[in-house]
Amino acid sequence: MAKGRVHTSEEPLRPLELDPERAKRADRRPYAIVDIGSNSIRLLVYDQLGRAPMPRFNEKSLARLAEGLPETGAISPDHFRRAVEAVRRFRAIAEAMGVSRIDAVATEAMRRASNGPKLAQAIEAEAGLKVRILSGAEEARFATFGVISGFFRPVGTVGDMGGGSLEVAEAIDDRVGDRWVSMPLGALPVEAMLSGGVSAAKRQVDEILRRSLPGELARPVFYPVGGGWRALAKAHMDTVGAPVKVVHGYTLSAAEAREFARAVARLSAAKLAATPGVAERRARTLPAAALTLDRVLKYLKPDQVVFSALGLREGFLYSQLSRDEQYLDPLVEGAQLIGLPLARMPEFGPELVAWTKGLFTDETTAEKRLRVAVCALSDIAWRDAADLRAEESFRRLLEFPFIGVTHPERVFIAAAIHARYVGRADAPWLSPAIKLLAPSERRRAQILGRAILLAYRFSGGVPAVLESARLRIDPNCVRLEVTKAARAPDSEVVSDRLKLLASAIGVKRSEVVEIDAPSPLS
Repeated sequence: MAKGRVHTSEEPLRPLELDPERAKRADRRPYAIVDIGSNSIRLLVYDQLGRAPMPRFNEKSLARLAEGLPETGAISPDHFRRAVEAVRRFRAIAEAMGVSRIDAVATEAMRRASNGPKLAQAIEAEAGLKVRILSGAEEARFATFGVISGFFRPVGTVGDMGGGSLEVAEAIDDRVGDRWVSMPLGALPVEAMLSGGVSAAKRQVDEILRRSLPGELARPVFYPVGGGWRALAKAHMDTVGAPVKVVHGYTLSAAEAREFARAVARLSAAKLAATPGVAERRARTLPAAALTLDRVLKYLKPDQVVFSALGLREGFLYSQLSRDEQYLDPLVEGAQLIGLPLARMPEFGPELVAWTKGLFTDETTAEKRLRVAVCALSDIAWRDAADLRAEESFRRLLEFPFIGVTHPERVFIAAAIHARYVGRADAPWLSPAIKLLAPSERRRAQILGRAILLAYRFSGGVPAVLESARLRIDPNCVRLEVTKAARAPDSEVVSDRLKLLASAIGVKRSEVVEIDAPSPLS
């Protein structure tokens, strides 16, 4: 159902076009959410409540609400007070930032604690925020929505490991599957298990998984969510020298993920604190995250592990959007929200999408969304020094916080913009990231970038001029056909840019020709 979906009249369309008016909207104020977890309390302020929210502010307080909870059944007075103070301070910060609203959600610790409702009342009385204590089902649902919001039509198993519990559910394209489970396998309870040794903890975790985790949740792709698993991904990226150091979309084979997790689970906190890529604050709970990931992967047997930087908070945000807005492409939305307001003429982007449509006759939907995103970002560096634009754009876009994009797709976007700014295909800074692309994809990025470079050069970034010209790509010649009425510049620079495009395509001959009316793009 997920991959072979047929559009129906009831299902919103999935638009893949640029909308300068939507990108320029200034009426959306920032949105804040306070996430009261079992280990920490976090404030996230996003630039807007929308399809591609950008984090504006991110801070956490280590309240450790679940510490001692298994023994006493209640949150300790010290941690209780710390939580109230943290939320009160977070509300003051969010309001000072002019947010449109603040939501507060709580998970396993407040759900289990006998004084959880009392803490919610204290927070409402002193901080003025009503706390929504999520059920296990809601926690699993919102975490899975986070993955759905962060990837392009994902299908797989989602595991969200927090401080107190582990939720597992299914992501099926744009919906959450019916199966889910919540287990007491958060960082703090597994850390307590590890106090008796790795082997004993492994047996305890395996027993909980055997009793609680339905085998029907197994899928070829597993999406780990949560701070501990993000930290594990960062440590692995640093260990292997990953060419793109972005957690979101970082992909490993299950075998490689398990091998690394097993190694980390046996390291002491002191050794982990000295390990490159491991934040000191994560050293204590990272072995618990590693052990849990290893055992979950052993049980579910996926082929791939794809780490997600988006989880419960982003899923809660996503759940509040209209169905039409949920169906907007997250990559295209993010690219135009960043790129179009920075452009000299935002209206040029949509015209560029139409103008480049015929470059690739075999273009798939997945490839089209990359082309549209590149067009949206095509004028982001016009204020930079000319000799810095190619390199700086490549480095910036490679690790920009886009969502709905894989690591190779990041490289494609960055390489295409690099080519748009006259970057050389053999520039040293392209490596090692460029190796994530097959030769055919590198060529495609080069062609797209050179075509956009040509478009800006001969049209001056004016939509009406671009609209009056077309590219014609024949086996032996690349022609830029320009109408007489357009009065577009016919200079050596335009000819040079056309030659660069022809070279990228693999054609030796190129020419600018004047015509009476534009011919179809080909």
